[in-house]
Amino acid sequence: MPEIVRVNNGQITLPAVICRKLGLRDGDRAVFIEENGRIILANAAKTAFAEMRQAFAGEAERLDLKNEQDIVSLVDEVREEIWKTNYAHSA
Repeated sequence: MPEIVRVNNGQITLPAVICRKLGLRDGDRAVFIEENGRIILANAAKTAFAEMRQAFAGEAERLDLKNEQDIVSLVDEVREEIWKTNYAHSA
């Protein structure tokens, strides 16, 4: 059954059941997305994470990252490269 809310001064209060379904807590951000002429309300953090996951799809395979240790090793390599580039000359 649709939830009906009232608009006051350009703002709406979301019913608790909708917040729970979206995974929203006090202080979280929501996003309105227009899609095919409809407005969709979504959890902003979850939406951003889904977009990020989609943007990085295939990168683990491309970089031959098979497990968490591979990721830690890659981060260590990048940090060392950045340190060498930015600070090694002054050490």
